[in-house]
Amino acid sequence: MDQQPPAPGSRSADRPRSPPIGDLHVESPFKSRGGVRRIAEALSNSYSGLRIAYRVEAAFRQELALSIVLAIALFVLPFSALERLLLGGSIILVLVVELVNSALEAAIDRISFDNHYLSKRAKDLGSAAVFLALSYCATCWAVLGWPVLLRVIS
Repeated sequence: MDQQPPAPGSRSADRPRSPPIGDLHVESPFKSRGGVRRIAEALSNSYSGLRIAYRVEAAFRQELALSIVLAIALFVLPFSALERLLLGGSIILVLVVELVNSALEAAIDRISFDNHYLSKRAKDLGSAAVFLALSYCATCWAVLGWPVLLRVIS
């Protein structure tokens, strides 16, 4: 029995296809091939992103300063391993959400500086995500950190 080529739009196990654009299947020319070089480039891009965020984003600098203070408290105060994990995770969550929000704002500004209700909506949603992450971090520190701080002070 002759094997037929895959039908248009179907997936072949030996030939993965990219998302269709009309009848074309196009990948970004910026996609990497993989391997160790990809990991090195990803690390370089991540470091570049952190440097840009620190240099350009005032909110990131403020949250980073708060994160450093909280991280010092995290290792000075006598927390359990689970408390350290939760409190440290809440710190990192704030920074991650702030980076995603900054990326979203940059992408919107790249499209247009014009006032548009959808741009405002996207930026407000990103801001709300940062607010929720900060609220979660504050709650974690209030519930877990405050009692430990009071025990140490007393």
